[in-house]
Amino acid sequence: MKQVKVILFNLILLAFSILTVVPFVWMLVSSFKPNSEIVKIGGSFLPDTFTIQNYINVQERFDFLRMFGNSLFVAVVVTGTVIYTSAIVGFALAKYTFKGREFIFGMILGTMMIPWAVTIIPRYDMIVNFGWLDSYIALILPSIFSGFGIFLLRQNIMTIPDDVIEAARMDGATEWYIFHRVILPMSRNAISSIAIFQFLWVWEDFLWPYLIINTQSKQLIAVGLKLFSGQYGTDYGGLFAATAISIIPVIIVYVTFQKRFIAGISGAAVKG
Repeated sequence: MKQVKVILFNLILLAFSILTVVPFVWMLVSSFKPNSEIVKIGGSFLPDTFTIQNYINVQERFDFLRMFGNSLFVAVVVTGTVIYTSAIVGFALAKYTFKGREFIFGMILGTMMIPWAVTIIPRYDMIVNFGWLDSYIALILPSIFSGFGIFLLRQNIMTIPDDVIEAARMDGATEWYIFHRVILPMSRNAISSIAIFQFLWVWEDFLWPYLIINTQSKQLIAVGLKLFSGQYGTDYGGLFAATAISIIPVIIVYVTFQKRFIAGISGAAVKG
């Protein structure tokens, strides 16, 4: 009976996996079709006329590679900064005892409960007053701290034995040395989880770059994909081709960190 349940459960997972993957595969295959074939009613799954013109038009229609590079730069900088700041704050909240520590941690958790849309107007007003409109600093600076990242790393660092840190101090290690040579290497699982989440959030963010960046040469790829949708029609072939290229960094990041991803999430389940 138990084996039957396991088989049934695996079949259900397989069915959901197929439902998830098929649209992506269809998009990838359709990127090699002409538009007339994509919008054709009752068309075949595989292309009748194979073409790579959609991928060529992506660069010719607008500076796709420039936008791709812009998104990659912003995503890498924000992800790296969030990992470092989350590790520092998480280390302080996990291994140092000071007045108001639990209150500060509670306030950080409270920021995770506020819908992001609520902060758009005051944040935009601050960016305009600071003169940061149409600049990458407006995309990077408001994102350098992450409540989720601090929570995840704080919970993970709490699992590191205090004896390890005390032994390093007895050997003459400074707090900065302990942080960089002991804490960070032992928090690789949690760091991998944050890297996947944060990179994905920044890479797919549409609304904030759309509001802040006005110059097309500075724009990010998520907003650039909107250029394929015109007033009277949509270039589906170009849109599918650009989307297929744009997901490559996300896949690379996930494949790179996936082995430590589950362990990093599990580490956050430790009681604080």
